[in-house]
Amino acid sequence: MKIQWFPGHMTKALRKMQDDVKQVDAIIYVLDARAPFSCVNPKFEEILSAKPVIFILNKTDLADEKETIKWKSYFGQGQNVCITMNSTMTNASKILVEAIKKCLKNKLDKYAKRGVVMTLRAMVIGVPNCGKSTLINNLCGKYKAITGDRPSVTRSTQWVKIGGGIEVLDTPGTLWPEFRDDEIAKNLAYINSIKDDVLDMSELVLDFIPKMMKYYREEFCKRYSIEYKEETSPVEYLENICENRKFLLKGEPDYERGARAVLDDFRKCRIGKITLDKYDEIVRK
Repeated sequence: MKIQWFPGHMTKALRKMQDDVKQVDAIIYVLDARAPFSCVNPKFEEILSAKPVIFILNKTDLADEKETIKWKSYFGQGQNVCITMNSTMTNASKILVEAIKKCLKNKLDKYAKRGVVMTLRAMVIGVPNCGKSTLINNLCGKYKAITGDRPSVTRSTQWVKIGGGIEVLDTPGTLWPEFRDDEIAKNLAYINSIKDDVLDMSELVLDFIPKMMKYYREEFCKRYSIEYKEETSPVEYLENICENRKFLLKGEPDYERGARAVLDDFRKCRIGKITLDKYDEIVRK
């Protein structure tokens, strides 16, 4: 399945970020912990090279804990800082405030010697629906950033004061013009970083099912009361799911409804805690 989605506002957003990075002291790079490698936008490379970076593995409550530990170590290498977080939990972002101040300690100390109390500014970036705006609302304790469980809710930049002498810039979730790796594109679709409206959901789930059977077979089969058989095709598994859930149209499987139910179950952690990007296969291959 070939996936392509890059609405016009993302081109504008990338240009704006390249200008805005000059005004900030650090970058907060939010990654969905279920697919952290897939969430790395190559178009952000120029932005990242200019400032200290704090990586956040967000939505850890939905991800495989063993994989999260590996990815935290990976993104925290060298001078980078990486923290894990579930930004929907009250006060979860306090650790980020500490990380920002620690990351910029030398700059703070330099100004303090002059008797100047400076305001720290950070820009929050990431792919659509990775939880940037939810994180910002958690930071300031108020609903100042628009949120939604779908991609491209934030369409423009917005400065938000979060207290403690820190301001953050919320930016639109941004992808890149062309996906060169189909697996990365599909992973982004699975986690809802690409609009469902532009996807063939049935075809997408026929790629998702083999992935579940490879890595999370027991959880998947238990969720849908199906039996694993090596010779069973993804289409047959989807048909079994439709039959078990009574997703039928004139007695035939309603593939679209079944596919949407499977993806919804994954996104809401009903299948289990799942990480799509496998560290050992990606980094150590």
